[in-house]
Amino acid sequence: MVCCVTDLCRWSSKSAFEQARTLNLEEAMAMYCRTAWCRHLLAVSMALFCLLHNTMDVHARPANMSALKDKNNPTSKEENEILPPDHLNGVKLEMDGHINKGFHQEVFLGKEMEEFEEDSEPRRNRKKLIDIFSKVDFNKDKSVSAKEMQRWIMEKTEEHFQEAVRENKMSFHAVDPDGDGHVTWDEYRVKFLASKGFNEKEMADKIKNSEELKVDEETQEVLESLKDRWFQADNPPADQLLNEEEFLSFLHPEHSKGMLKYMVKEIVRDLDQDGDKKLTLSEFISLPMGTVENQQAQDIDDDWVRERKKEFQEVIDRNHDGIVTMEELEEYMDPMNEFNALNEAKQMIAVADENQNHNLELEEILKYSEYFTGSKLMDYARNVHEEF
Repeated sequence: MVCCVTDLCRWSSKSAFEQARTLNLEEAMAMYCRTAWCRHLLAVSMALFCLLHNTMDVHARPANMSALKDKNNPTSKEENEILPPDHLNGVKLEMDGHINKGFHQEVFLGKEMEEFEEDSEPRRNRKKLIDIFSKVDFNKDKSVSAKEMQRWIMEKTEEHFQEAVRENKMSFHAVDPDGDGHVTWDEYRVKFLASKGFNEKEMADKIKNSEELKVDEETQEVLESLKDRWFQADNPPADQLLNEEEFLSFLHPEHSKGMLKYMVKEIVRDLDQDGDKKLTLSEFISLPMGTVENQQAQDIDDDWVRERKKEFQEVIDRNHDGIVTMEELEEYMDPMNEFNALNEAKQMIAVADENQNHNLELEEILKYSEYFTGSKLMDYARNVHEEF
């Protein structure tokens, strides 16, 4: 429509004065009005087009964008060192309340996760998986029980914990350059702003002199959230300083009962719609505001709802009363909860237990390798015999 109006206006403006020479006054005025009307129509059409475009931008959204990372704005190395990670290995929920999609692989593979991600050659991955099976099969009866899987899950979770401790040493050193073993909030704030591209000396001077920090709104919101988290990690008696152990809790709340409670409280706050500090099924499965743009996005939303509904009803809501309390959510998220590890072991076995003997055989784990490792192995049955 805009193109048609533009062409009409271009023709009208070009020929109006030439035609006016041969027309009387009344006809010339009519020609002028038509030209003015065309220009007005063009302006209205352009305004309508912009309005519709903006409206579409506001209300349309891809499915569950909050579950995706911003790939166009990657986090810098400095930020990675000192910012709490969005994802915690071996913890069932992400920091934003989304279900950890890779949880099964994390608690089954432990530190060997990266080897499966980096090496996609099926034969090598199959050998690794057979080796893992022999380790999980503690009593060497060529079958993995729920108790054996529970023991393995606890070992792999501990591996993730130890990896976090090692990474924390480097992160703490980055914010404690003087090596006095303690970091103040102001010292951390300077390092954080420097990682975001601000001049470190300039920020340090402004903070020292209690001057206003001119930062963008998004950075200010992140700072406020980090400050709240910082003081939560400060064990009593509070001294507004974090040592290396407290800094570990700041980055990895799964390492501290107190910080795990804080993480649960933050997730409930974000999902709780009626303010009762509990979660109903409808609150837990509610989607972000907006509309999906195509069938593929709708399918993603439908799968997301089904997955969360199943997790809520079968796992998190322990007493099946339709309400999840903070205590229930905390138990569910505690990676070192042995009861949770046993439940997870039973679930993992049930997925691949084709002969329904409540144990896991090698053939079954190879067939369902994608579930356990994220890597699909081809011709699993034929190659079982080759390996032995």
